[in-house]
Amino acid sequence: MLAAGVFLYARLSSGGFTWATFLTVMQGVRPGWMAMAVPLILLAYVVRALRWKLMIRPLAPNASLWQMTVATFIGFTAVVFFGRAGEPVRPYLIARKQGIPFSSQVAAWLVERMLDLLMVLALFGVSLAQLSDEGWAPDSNMHTALRAGGWAAGIAGAGCLLALVALRQYRGRIRSRLEEALAFLPEKTLERVRGFIHAFDEGMQSTRDPAIVWGLVGLTMLEWTLIGGTFLSVLKAFPAVAHLSTSEALTTMGFVTFAGVVQIPGVGGGMQIATVLVLTELYGIGVEAASGVALVLWATNFLVALPLGITMAFHEGIRWRTMKHVGEENSLDLK
Repeated sequence: MLAAGVFLYARLSSGGFTWATFLTVMQGVRPGWMAMAVPLILLAYVVRALRWKLMIRPLAPNASLWQMTVATFIGFTAVVFFGRAGEPVRPYLIARKQGIPFSSQVAAWLVERMLDLLMVLALFGVSLAQLSDEGWAPDSNMHTALRAGGWAAGIAGAGCLLALVALRQYRGRIRSRLEEALAFLPEKTLERVRGFIHAFDEGMQSTRDPAIVWGLVGLTMLEWTLIGGTFLSVLKAFPAVAHLSTSEALTTMGFVTFAGVVQIPGVGGGMQIATVLVLTELYGIGVEAASGVALVLWATNFLVALPLGITMAFHEGIRWRTMKHVGEENSLDLK
Protein backbone atom coordinates (compact mmCIF):
# COMPACT_ATOMS: atom_id res chain seq x y z
CA MET A 1 0.00 0.00 0.00
CA LEU A 2 2.94 2.33 0.66
CA ALA A 3 4.30 1.59 -2.81
CA ALA A 4 0.85 2.16 -4.30
CA GLY A 5 0.59 5.48 -2.48
CA VAL A 6 3.98 6.62 -3.79
CA PHE A 7 3.00 5.57 -7.32
CA LEU A 8 -0.30 7.44 -7.06
CA TYR A 9 1.46 10.55 -5.76
CA ALA A 10 3.92 10.43 -8.68
CA ARG A 11 1.04 9.95 -11.11
CA LEU A 12 -0.86 12.92 -9.73
CA SER A 13 2.27 15.07 -9.72
CA SER A 14 3.03 14.34 -13.37
CA GLY A 15 -0.52 14.33 -14.68
CA GLY A 16 -1.92 17.09 -12.53
CA PHE A 17 -5.16 17.25 -10.63
CA THR A 18 -7.78 19.85 -11.56
CA TRP A 19 -10.05 20.74 -8.68
CA ALA A 20 -12.57 22.36 -11.01
CA THR A 21 -12.93 19.07 -12.90
CA PHE A 22 -13.25 17.19 -9.61
CA LEU A 23 -16.06 19.50 -8.45
CA THR A 24 -17.82 19.12 -11.80
CA VAL A 25 -17.62 15.33 -11.45
CA MET A 26 -19.10 15.47 -7.95
CA GLN A 27 -21.90 17.78 -9.04
CA GLY A 28 -22.79 15.38 -11.85
CA VAL A 29 -23.50 12.45 -9.52
CA ARG A 30 -26.90 10.92 -10.25
CA PRO A 31 -28.91 10.95 -7.00
CA GLY A 32 -31.20 8.12 -8.07
CA TRP A 33 -28.37 5.60 -8.19
CA MET A 34 -26.95 6.86 -4.90
CA ALA A 35 -30.38 6.42 -3.33
CA MET A 36 -30.17 2.75 -4.31
CA ALA A 37 -26.66 2.28 -2.88
CA VAL A 38 -27.45 3.36 0.70
CA PRO A 39 -30.23 0.85 1.54
CA LEU A 40 -28.24 -1.94 -0.12
CA ILE A 41 -25.20 -1.41 2.11
CA LEU A 42 -27.37 -1.01 5.23
CA LEU A 43 -29.10 -4.28 4.41
CA ALA A 44 -25.64 -5.89 4.00
CA TYR A 45 -24.86 -4.88 7.61
CA VAL A 46 -28.05 -6.62 8.76
CA VAL A 47 -27.11 -9.76 6.81
CA ARG A 48 -23.71 -9.68 8.54
CA ALA A 49 -25.51 -9.60 11.88
CA LEU A 50 -27.77 -12.49 10.84
CA ARG A 51 -24.72 -14.51 9.79
CA TRP A 52 -23.03 -13.91 13.16
CA LYS A 53 -26.25 -14.94 14.93
CA LEU A 54 -26.12 -18.20 12.98
CA MET A 55 -22.43 -18.69 13.83
CA ILE A 56 -23.04 -18.51 17.57
CA ARG A 57 -26.23 -20.59 17.58
CA PRO A 58 -24.49 -23.55 19.33
CA LEU A 59 -23.36 -21.20 22.16
CA ALA A 60 -26.29 -18.76 22.26
CA PRO A 61 -29.37 -20.30 20.61
CA ASN A 62 -31.60 -17.44 21.81
CA ALA A 63 -29.38 -14.60 20.61
CA SER A 64 -31.34 -11.60 19.40
CA LEU A 65 -30.91 -10.40 15.82
CA TRP A 66 -31.39 -6.85 17.09
CA GLN A 67 -28.47 -7.22 19.53
CA MET A 68 -26.33 -8.65 16.73
CA THR A 69 -27.29 -5.71 14.49
CA VAL A 70 -26.49 -3.16 17.21
CA ALA A 71 -23.07 -4.75 17.80
CA THR A 72 -22.40 -4.80 14.06
CA PHE A 73 -23.11 -1.10 13.53
CA ILE A 74 -21.16 -0.10 16.65
CA GLY A 75 -18.29 -2.36 15.60
CA PHE A 76 -17.96 -0.83 12.16
CA THR A 77 -18.23 2.65 13.66
CA ALA A 78 -15.29 1.74 15.91
CA VAL A 79 -13.31 0.67 12.81
CA VAL A 80 -13.91 4.11 11.27
CA PHE A 81 -12.78 5.84 14.49
CA PHE A 82 -9.83 3.61 15.40
CA GLY A 83 -8.89 1.80 12.19
CA ARG A 84 -8.30 -1.94 12.49
CA ALA A 85 -7.66 -1.46 16.22
CA GLY A 86 -11.45 -1.22 16.52
CA GLU A 87 -12.04 -4.74 15.16
CA PRO A 88 -12.36 -6.38 18.65
CA VAL A 89 -15.29 -4.10 19.57
CA ARG A 90 -17.93 -6.18 17.81
CA PRO A 91 -16.92 -9.60 19.25
CA TYR A 92 -16.52 -7.97 22.68
CA LEU A 93 -20.04 -6.50 22.62
CA ILE A 94 -21.56 -9.76 21.43
CA ALA A 95 -19.68 -11.77 24.10
CA ARG A 96 -20.80 -9.34 26.81
CA LYS A 97 -24.45 -9.31 25.72
CA GLN A 98 -24.71 -13.07 25.31
CA GLY A 99 -22.62 -14.00 28.37
CA ILE A 100 -20.18 -16.13 26.38
CA PRO A 101 -16.35 -16.10 26.30
CA PHE A 102 -14.69 -13.32 24.33
CA SER A 103 -12.24 -15.80 22.81
CA SER A 104 -15.14 -17.79 21.37
CA GLN A 105 -16.23 -14.66 19.53
CA VAL A 106 -12.71 -14.16 18.24
CA ALA A 107 -13.17 -17.58 16.64
CA ALA A 108 -16.50 -16.45 15.16
CA TRP A 109 -14.78 -13.31 13.84
CA LEU A 110 -12.10 -15.51 12.23
CA VAL A 111 -14.75 -17.64 10.50
CA GLU A 112 -16.44 -14.47 9.25
CA ARG A 113 -13.15 -13.08 7.88
CA MET A 114 -12.44 -16.37 6.12
CA LEU A 115 -15.87 -16.47 4.53
CA ASP A 116 -15.66 -12.87 3.35
CA LEU A 117 -12.11 -13.15 2.05
CA LEU A 118 -12.71 -16.38 0.19
CA MET A 119 -15.97 -15.18 -1.35
CA VAL A 120 -14.28 -11.99 -2.58
CA LEU A 121 -11.39 -14.07 -3.89
CA ALA A 122 -13.76 -16.26 -5.89
CA LEU A 123 -15.76 -13.31 -7.31
CA PHE A 124 -12.62 -11.30 -7.99
CA GLY A 125 -10.90 -14.20 -9.71
CA VAL A 126 -13.79 -15.08 -12.01
CA SER A 127 -14.39 -11.44 -13.02
CA LEU A 128 -10.68 -10.84 -13.64
CA ALA A 129 -10.42 -14.00 -15.72
CA GLN A 130 -13.20 -12.64 -17.94
CA LEU A 131 -11.31 -9.38 -18.51
CA SER A 132 -12.23 -7.88 -21.85
CA ASP A 133 -9.71 -8.00 -24.73
CA GLU A 134 -10.59 -4.45 -25.75
CA GLY A 135 -7.92 -1.82 -25.21
CA TRP A 136 -5.11 -4.36 -24.84
CA ALA A 137 -2.38 -5.16 -27.34
CA PRO A 138 -2.66 -8.72 -28.74
CA ASP A 139 0.64 -9.69 -27.08
CA SER A 140 0.08 -7.77 -23.83
CA ASN A 141 1.85 -9.60 -21.01
CA MET A 142 -0.14 -7.64 -18.42
CA HIS A 143 -3.45 -8.76 -19.93
CA THR A 144 -2.30 -12.39 -19.97
CA ALA A 145 -1.03 -12.16 -16.40
CA LEU A 146 -4.26 -10.62 -15.11
CA ARG A 147 -6.42 -13.26 -16.74
CA ALA A 148 -4.20 -16.10 -15.52
CA GLY A 149 -4.15 -14.61 -12.03
CA GLY A 150 -7.91 -14.27 -12.16
CA TRP A 151 -8.41 -17.95 -12.92
CA ALA A 152 -5.93 -18.91 -10.21
CA ALA A 153 -7.67 -16.68 -7.64
CA GLY A 154 -11.12 -17.94 -8.59
CA ILE A 155 -10.14 -21.61 -8.36
CA ALA A 156 -8.29 -21.01 -5.08
CA GLY A 157 -11.24 -19.14 -3.59
CA ALA A 158 -13.75 -21.81 -4.56
CA GLY A 159 -11.43 -24.54 -3.31
CA CYS A 160 -10.92 -22.81 0.01
CA LEU A 161 -14.66 -22.47 0.51
CA LEU A 162 -14.97 -26.22 0.04
CA ALA A 163 -12.06 -26.70 2.45
CA LEU A 164 -13.89 -24.61 5.04
CA VAL A 165 -16.88 -26.92 4.72
CA ALA A 166 -14.61 -29.95 5.16
CA LEU A 167 -12.77 -28.39 8.12
CA ARG A 168 -15.57 -29.34 10.50
CA GLN A 169 -14.52 -33.00 10.30
CA TYR A 170 -11.02 -32.28 11.69
CA ARG A 171 -11.76 -29.61 14.31
CA GLY A 172 -11.35 -31.89 17.34
CA ARG A 173 -8.15 -33.41 15.97
CA ILE A 174 -6.59 -29.96 15.47
CA ARG A 175 -7.41 -29.04 19.07
CA SER A 176 -5.77 -32.22 20.40
CA ARG A 177 -2.65 -31.68 18.32
CA LEU A 178 -2.32 -28.09 19.58
CA GLU A 179 -2.57 -29.17 23.21
CA GLU A 180 -0.02 -31.92 22.65
CA ALA A 181 2.39 -29.51 20.94
CA LEU A 182 2.16 -27.03 23.86
CA ALA A 183 2.64 -29.64 26.59
CA PHE A 184 6.15 -28.26 27.31
CA LEU A 185 4.69 -25.08 28.85
CA PRO A 186 4.52 -24.62 32.66
CA GLU A 187 1.37 -26.15 34.13
CA LYS A 188 -0.24 -22.83 35.09
CA THR A 189 0.41 -21.30 31.68
CA LEU A 190 -0.71 -24.48 29.96
CA GLU A 191 -4.03 -24.41 31.80
CA ARG A 192 -4.68 -20.85 30.67
CA VAL A 193 -3.75 -21.72 27.09
CA ARG A 194 -6.02 -24.77 27.24
CA GLY A 195 -8.83 -22.54 28.44
CA PHE A 196 -8.30 -20.24 25.50
CA ILE A 197 -8.16 -23.13 23.03
CA HIS A 198 -11.31 -24.61 24.56
CA ALA A 199 -13.22 -21.33 24.28
CA PHE A 200 -11.90 -20.77 20.77
CA ASP A 201 -12.94 -24.31 19.88
CA GLU A 202 -16.42 -23.61 21.20
CA GLY A 203 -16.59 -20.60 18.91
CA MET A 204 -15.83 -22.89 15.97
CA GLN A 205 -18.77 -25.20 16.76
CA SER A 206 -20.74 -23.67 13.93
CA THR A 207 -18.42 -25.46 11.48
CA ARG A 208 -19.55 -28.86 12.85
CA ASP A 209 -23.17 -28.61 11.70
CA PRO A 210 -23.47 -28.95 7.89
CA ALA A 211 -26.76 -27.00 7.89
CA ILE A 212 -25.10 -24.06 9.67
CA VAL A 213 -22.08 -24.15 7.36
CA TRP A 214 -24.21 -24.03 4.24
CA GLY A 215 -26.35 -21.34 5.84
CA LEU A 216 -23.20 -19.28 6.45
CA VAL A 217 -22.11 -19.75 2.84
CA GLY A 218 -25.57 -18.72 1.61
CA LEU A 219 -25.65 -15.60 3.80
CA THR A 220 -22.13 -14.72 2.66
CA MET A 221 -23.25 -14.92 -0.95
CA LEU A 222 -26.26 -12.73 -0.15
CA GLU A 223 -24.07 -10.23 1.70
CA TRP A 224 -21.64 -9.87 -1.19
CA THR A 225 -24.46 -9.67 -3.70
CA LEU A 226 -25.68 -6.64 -1.77
CA ILE A 227 -22.17 -5.16 -1.56
CA GLY A 228 -21.69 -5.79 -5.27
CA GLY A 229 -25.00 -4.02 -5.91
CA THR A 230 -23.71 -1.10 -3.85
CA PHE A 231 -20.55 -0.89 -5.94
CA LEU A 232 -22.55 -1.06 -9.16
CA SER A 233 -24.94 1.65 -7.96
CA VAL A 234 -22.08 4.00 -7.05
CA LEU A 235 -20.35 3.42 -10.37
CA LYS A 236 -23.59 4.01 -12.27
CA ALA A 237 -24.05 7.26 -10.33
CA PHE A 238 -20.91 8.68 -11.98
CA PRO A 239 -21.33 9.26 -15.74
CA ALA A 240 -17.55 8.87 -16.28
CA VAL A 241 -17.60 5.22 -15.12
CA ALA A 242 -21.23 4.27 -15.80
CA HIS A 243 -20.14 2.33 -18.90
CA LEU A 244 -18.16 -0.24 -16.87
CA SER A 245 -19.65 -3.72 -17.07
CA THR A 246 -20.71 -5.88 -14.12
CA SER A 247 -17.52 -7.93 -14.51
CA GLU A 248 -15.38 -4.80 -14.44
CA ALA A 249 -17.24 -3.56 -11.37
CA LEU A 250 -16.56 -6.87 -9.61
CA THR A 251 -12.89 -6.66 -10.55
CA THR A 252 -12.76 -3.16 -9.06
CA MET A 253 -14.53 -4.41 -5.94
CA GLY A 254 -11.97 -7.20 -5.56
CA PHE A 255 -9.01 -4.84 -5.68
CA VAL A 256 -10.70 -2.34 -3.39
CA THR A 257 -11.74 -4.96 -0.82
CA PHE A 258 -8.22 -6.36 -0.51
CA ALA A 259 -6.79 -2.87 -0.14
CA GLY A 260 -9.43 -2.04 2.48
CA VAL A 261 -7.42 -4.10 4.97
CA VAL A 262 -5.36 -0.90 5.41
CA GLN A 263 -7.79 1.28 7.36
CA ILE A 264 -6.42 4.56 8.70
CA PRO A 265 -8.60 5.90 11.55
CA GLY A 266 -11.07 8.49 10.31
CA VAL A 267 -9.80 8.71 6.74
CA GLY A 268 -9.82 5.17 5.34
CA GLY A 269 -6.67 4.83 3.24
CA GLY A 270 -6.10 1.68 1.21
CA MET A 271 -9.61 1.60 -0.21
CA GLN A 272 -9.32 5.04 -1.79
CA ILE A 273 -5.84 4.44 -3.18
CA ALA A 274 -6.86 1.15 -4.78
CA THR A 275 -10.00 2.65 -6.32
CA VAL A 276 -8.05 5.48 -7.97
CA LEU A 277 -5.29 3.17 -9.21
CA VAL A 278 -7.66 0.55 -10.67
CA LEU A 279 -9.90 3.07 -12.41
CA THR A 280 -7.04 5.13 -13.85
CA GLU A 281 -4.54 2.40 -14.73
CA LEU A 282 -6.86 -0.45 -15.69
CA TYR A 283 -9.81 1.38 -17.23
CA GLY A 284 -8.32 4.74 -18.29
CA ILE A 285 -10.66 6.88 -16.18
CA GLY A 286 -9.56 10.46 -15.42
CA VAL A 287 -7.95 10.93 -12.03
CA GLU A 288 -10.56 13.48 -10.94
CA ALA A 289 -13.47 11.14 -11.68
CA ALA A 290 -11.60 8.21 -10.09
CA SER A 291 -10.98 10.27 -6.95
CA GLY A 292 -14.66 11.19 -6.72
CA VAL A 293 -15.68 7.54 -7.06
CA ALA A 294 -13.12 6.53 -4.41
CA LEU A 295 -14.43 9.12 -1.95
CA VAL A 296 -18.08 8.16 -2.45
CA LEU A 297 -17.38 4.42 -2.28
CA TRP A 298 -15.59 4.82 1.05
CA ALA A 299 -18.35 7.04 2.43
CA THR A 300 -21.05 4.61 1.27
CA ASN A 301 -19.34 1.53 2.72
CA PHE A 302 -18.28 3.01 6.07
CA LEU A 303 -19.65 6.47 6.86
CA VAL A 304 -23.25 5.43 6.24
CA ALA A 305 -23.05 3.30 9.40
CA LEU A 306 -21.76 6.17 11.56
CA PRO A 307 -25.07 7.88 12.52
CA LEU A 308 -26.69 4.58 13.49
CA GLY A 309 -23.53 3.30 15.19
CA ILE A 310 -23.04 6.43 17.27
CA THR A 311 -26.71 6.55 18.25
CA MET A 312 -26.70 2.89 19.27
CA ALA A 313 -23.45 3.33 21.21
CA PHE A 314 -24.93 6.18 23.24
CA HIS A 315 -28.05 4.12 23.86
CA GLU A 316 -25.88 1.23 25.09
CA GLY A 317 -23.93 3.57 27.37
CA ILE A 318 -20.62 2.88 25.64
CA ARG A 319 -17.67 5.20 26.19
CA TRP A 320 -15.67 5.37 22.97
CA ARG A 321 -12.37 6.07 24.69
CA THR A 322 -12.55 2.61 26.28
CA MET A 323 -13.50 0.76 23.10
CA LYS A 324 -10.02 0.99 21.60
CA HIS A 325 -8.65 -1.20 24.39
CA VAL A 326 -11.29 -3.91 24.55
CA GLY A 327 -8.99 -6.40 22.84
CA GLU A 328 -6.33 -5.82 25.50
CA GLU A 329 -8.86 -5.99 28.31
CA ASN A 330 -10.23 -9.33 27.10
CA SER A 331 -7.06 -11.00 25.85
CA LEU A 332 -6.94 -13.01 29.10
CA ASP A 333 -10.65 -13.84 29.15
CA LEU A 334 -10.15 -17.57 28.90
CA LYS A 335 -13.03 -18.92 30.98
